[in-house]
Amino acid sequence: MTYYGGREMAGSFRTVRTNTVQIAEDIPEYQYRFKASPDTRSIGQLLTHIAFIPRIQAEIHQHRVDDLARMDFADVLRRIGVEEAKPWTKAEIVALLKSEGECFAAYLEGLTEAFLAEPVRMPQGAQPSTKSRFEMLLTPKEHEMHHRAQLMMLERMIGLVPHMTRQMQERMARLRQPAAK
Repeated sequence: MTYYGGREMAGSFRTVRTNTVQIAEDIPEYQYRFKASPDTRSIGQLLTHIAFIPRIQAEIHQHRVDDLARMDFADVLRRIGVEEAKPWTKAEIVALLKSEGECFAAYLEGLTEAFLAEPVRMPQGAQPSTKSRFEMLLTPKEHEMHHRAQLMMLERMIGLVPHMTRQMQERMARLRQPAAK
């Protein structure tokens, strides 16, 4: 028996996605076009990218691909790229983050330990040569957290204090208050 399976992965992913949604809601829509530099994604593009990233792992594992050499990544990335490139409003992006996130979390929730333990062969030359489905299915959360750090920096650049910082500041302020007598 393991202590971290599909249900725990789903809960952890939902926590990460909830924080991403909060960032998306905090940023004014007119700032969704903001870019840190010309060659980077805008805030809106980054949020849309985050919404669709779990589809890569879902495609691999829902089709039970056990050898990535047989996976047409170019096609998967092209299809996701078409979706990312559509013009999305803030409301649509927030709804997309919620729906895509819940779809992926619900998928994770139903996975068995046996399925998560299955090995998947990596492309030739990759090290290690195999990974478990468990390890691979953690990557959407890791990828999202990477981009969420970028979003928090972008929030600072447009003059917003990220919600997690505000929450920590509120907790610290409460701790500094004298105890009620």
